[in-house]
Amino acid sequence: MKKSQTLKLSLASFIGAGVIFSAGLIFQVPAFAAGESNSTVRVPTCKKGFAYNKRRKKCVRIKKSENFSDDNIYWAAKDLAYNARYQEAINLLNLASNKNDPRILNYLGYSTRKLGNVEKGLTYYQAALKADPDYTLVREYMGEAFLQLGQVDKAREQLGEIANRCGTSCREYTLLETQINKYATN
Repeated sequence: MKKSQTLKLSLASFIGAGVIFSAGLIFQVPAFAAGESNSTVRVPTCKKGFAYNKRRKKCVRIKKSENFSDDNIYWAAKDLAYNARYQEAINLLNLASNKNDPRILNYLGYSTRKLGNVEKGLTYYQAALKADPDYTLVREYMGEAFLQLGQVDKAREQLGEIANRCGTSCREYTLLETQINKYATN
């Protein structure tokens, strides 16, 4: 094979691999929340009743707690919640062995609130803050819950708490401030 043919073949292989790699990225879902690491954890979206298990590298049935570590439960439930699969997220979060993990409590609150039970969602947020008062994402979600209840003063209180912990330029502050401003103009 001539040198020019080898170069063309190598270039074609490189471009083909790039297209395949890029196509793979299209199907990956970023799973990070406001205020959490800007790095993304990519997990496949599983069919109903299943969640991705990082250790096993596959979708597994949610009903079995032995399928998941608490860390895996957190990441998989967050992905389910952000894909509007709230009841599945709750089912998975209920399998956690550490019921006081503020991340678990936060997403129980988030999913419960998104299903329409704002008051119960607030109890999960309060429990999460009891475990970690500096968890600003909980405070941002709690502020949104207060807005759902029409309690703007309490939402602003959470905004102040966020400012005390991470300033007025952090993501959680900006998100809640935007929600409060939208609420005030409606």
